Amino acid sequence: MEVVTADGTIYLASQNRTPDLFWAMRGAGASFGIVTRFVVKTRPEPGNIVQYSYSLTLNSQTETAGLYKEWQALVGDPTMDRRFASLFVVQPLGALITGTFFGSEAKYQASGIPARLPGASKGAVWLTNWMGHLLHEAEAAGCTLASIPTAFYSKSLSLNEQDLLNDTAITNLFQYLEDSRSKSTPFTIIFNTEGGAMMDTPVNATAYPHRDSVIMYQSYGIGVGKVSAATRKLLDGIHERIQRSAPGARSTYAGYVDAWLDRKAAQELYWADNLQRLQEIKKRWDPDQVFRNPQSVEPAD
Repeated sequence: MEVVTADGTIYLASQNRTPDLFWAMRGAGASFGIVTRFVVKTRPEPGNIVQYSYSLTLNSQTETAGLYKEWQALVGDPTMDRRFASLFVVQPLGALITGTFFGSEAKYQASGIPARLPGASKGAVWLTNWMGHLLHEAEAAGCTLASIPTAFYSKSLSLNEQDLLNDTAITNLFQYLEDSRSKSTPFTIIFNTEGGAMMDTPVNATAYPHRDSVIMYQSYGIGVGKVSAATRKLLDGIHERIQRSAPGARSTYAGYVDAWLDRKAAQELYWADNLQRLQEIKKRWDPDQVFRNPQSVEPAD
């Protein structure tokens, strides 16, 4: 990649030329430079793609708990077909299960996934190609970008295989949501699959520390002008219950910004065990913190 660094120099960062800068840019780039060009290795497009979406209206969050147990058992299976991706979206009145399988419909059926995917009898499945998939993703992003700006509060965690919630924790989480239903404002919890080819890269090979992640969770609430104290309390309660069940989960994706964290806590959450090395690289490449935001990497002392 071509990078403009803090002193205005333009580097073609690579493993051979500037290994430390190249390492840091892949996971913490905003703290180290401005990328003006990427050089990527392309692969053939995957051909046919199956997209699926199951929207489920449920009577209670305890019903949602049963669906989530089935979904987590599916996506947490270490033998799961890596062509499969999925999101489980929890909302006050139900759940949405959606995602993609990179292959033909025949291969999708042969994988056995549809038989294990909760809610499959109540949704839609359609076959598309790579361009159609990209247009679908762009359309979804466009809808988000076109929305009216709103106040936002969010919590998130990266969950590896050891952090997956047990049945008791899942029951308790959704019972909490059920008990809070009448007094909560709108909220969304997104559980999305990770893993696959991402796991082929060692955890310490780039600054991105979540290579062993199986599921990434994010909860958020919105408000007009500001997020209400009730919404923040609800989301904090969700986060506390997930963290209590997964005490080893201590990191999240830096793109899931938690603006309520101070800089020290944010750095530790976003970059985990890679933080110390990032701080040493920051000291070399940007000691005066030209590239800085309230939660960016600080240089080592």
